[in-house]
Amino acid sequence: MQGTGSYLALVLVGVLITVGVGQILLRSGQPFLEDVFQNNETAHSINRLLVVLFHLLTLGVLGMISIIPVPSDAGPAQTIVFKIGVVLLLVGIAYGVSMLVLLRIRERRRQAAVSAAIDEKMAEQRQGQGRGGRFRRGGAVGPDGESAQAPSEQPED
Repeated sequence: MQGTGSYLALVLVGVLITVGVGQILLRSGQPFLEDVFQNNETAHSINRLLVVLFHLLTLGVLGMISIIPVPSDAGPAQTIVFKIGVVLLLVGIAYGVSMLVLLRIRERRRQAAVSAAIDEKMAEQRQGQGRGGRFRRGGAVGPDGESAQAPSEQPED
C-alpha cells in the first residue's frame, strides 16, 4: 500500500503543479502574445492552445516519470521529491524553449515591420524623384524644364 500511496501523492502534487503553472502561463502569456500577433483574438486562441499543449506534455511526462523506478534504499518521501524535481526540471526546460520560440517570432515580426517601413520610405523617395523632386538625377532643373547644367557637365547614365 505504501507504493500506491507514494504513487498517488506524486500524481496529485504533479497535477496541482501543472494546473497552477498552466494558469500562470494563461494569464501572463496573453499580453506577450498580443504583442507578438497584433490581434487580440488570435493571441487569445493561440494562448489557449499553448496552455492545452503545456498541460498535455507535462501530464504525459508526469505519467512516465511516475512509473520510473528509484533505487530501493530511498524512502517514499525521497522518491516523491526526486520525481517531482525531475518533473519541475522538464517543465522548466519546456517553458524556456517555448519562450525562445515566441521571442524569435516576435523578433522576426519586428524586423519585418522595420523592413516594410524602410521599403515604404524608399518607395516614397523614388516617387519624389520621378516628379521633379530634389533627388532628380542629372542636377538642377532650369525654369524651362531643361537641365541647368551644360550637357558636358551632366553625369552619364
